[in-house]
Amino acid sequence: MFNSTDFPKPTLISVNGVELEVFEAGQQNTGKPIVLCHGWPEHAFSWRYQIPALVKAGYHVIVPNQRGYGNSSRPTEVTDYDIEHLTGDLVALLDHYGYEDATFVGHDWGANVVWRLTMLHPDRVNGVIALAVPYQERGDRPWIEMMEEFFGGDYYFVHFNRQPGIADAVLDENTAQFLRNMFRKNVPPKAPEPGMIMINLARAEEPLGEPIMSDSELEVFVSAFEKTGFTGSIHWYRNLDRNWHLLADVNPIIQQPALMIHGDRDVIPQSPTLKQFVPNVEVVTLDSGHNIQQEKPEETNQIILEWLEQL
Repeated sequence: MFNSTDFPKPTLISVNGVELEVFEAGQQNTGKPIVLCHGWPEHAFSWRYQIPALVKAGYHVIVPNQRGYGNSSRPTEVTDYDIEHLTGDLVALLDHYGYEDATFVGHDWGANVVWRLTMLHPDRVNGVIALAVPYQERGDRPWIEMMEEFFGGDYYFVHFNRQPGIADAVLDENTAQFLRNMFRKNVPPKAPEPGMIMINLARAEEPLGEPIMSDSELEVFVSAFEKTGFTGSIHWYRNLDRNWHLLADVNPIIQQPALMIHGDRDVIPQSPTLKQFVPNVEVVTLDSGHNIQQEKPEETNQIILEWLEQL
C-alpha cells in the first residue's frame, strides 16, 4: 500500500476567485504539464499511484483539490459550482503556471469536467484521458429532469437536487462509514439500486466487497470530509441542469486525442455514441470496478504512459 507521507505537500494557489489546494510534482516548464482531476467523493490523493510514474516519464504533474474539496475554497452559492466555474479554475491554473495548454486526466466527476473543459476551452487542452465516465451527450432535455423521469425522485442525482440538505446531513453524520463502504472492490453482484444508494451506503454497518485502500489511506479521505462536509462537493450535482443550459451553444464535438478507460465491473455503462462526439478516442477496458486508478494502479499507469508516448 502507498505511504501517505510520500504524497507531495500542498500549496494554496489563488485562481478564478477561489483558492485551490494543489499538489504538484516534477519540473515546471518541462513543456509536459499534465493535470489530474479527481471525482466524487474523492481527493487529489486518489492519484497517489499515478504521480510518481508520470514524474518519472518527464511530466510536470499538477493535482488540484477542486473547489468544494480538501483545503480548497468552498463557496456558499450553489451556482459557484457550475461548469463554467469548475473549468475556469483549471484554465486559471494553467495561467498561473504559464502553460498554454496541457493534457487533462479526469476520473468520475473529474472526467465530466475535463470533457466539458475541452468543449469550452479547446485551445487549452492537447489531450484528454477519462476514467470511468464517458463523454455524455447533451440531448434535448435537461439531465436531472430526464433522470427523474427514468429513475424516480429517490435516484441520488435527483435527490441531491430536489431535496437539498438531506443527503448532505446523512453523509456528514456517517463520514467514515460512508467512505469505508464506498471505496470497495469485488462487490458481489446484486439487483440495481437506483434509489437512495448513497444514503444507504452511509448507513450500512457491514460493507460489501473488499477495501481498495489501507486504513491509513482511507483516513486521508475521511479526515478531509470530516473537516469540509459534503455540501460543496454535492453542489456539483446541483448544477447539472444549469450546465445543460450553459452548454447549449457550445460545439459538442471534441477533436483532441482522447483515451477512455473503463472498468468492466463498473455500473456506469460505456457510451454507444462516444466516437460520434470524440472521433479521435481510444477505448480500453480493465478488469476493475469504478475506482480504476486505485484498484488497478500498475495497469492504469501502463495504459496512460503508452498512450501519452503516442500523443
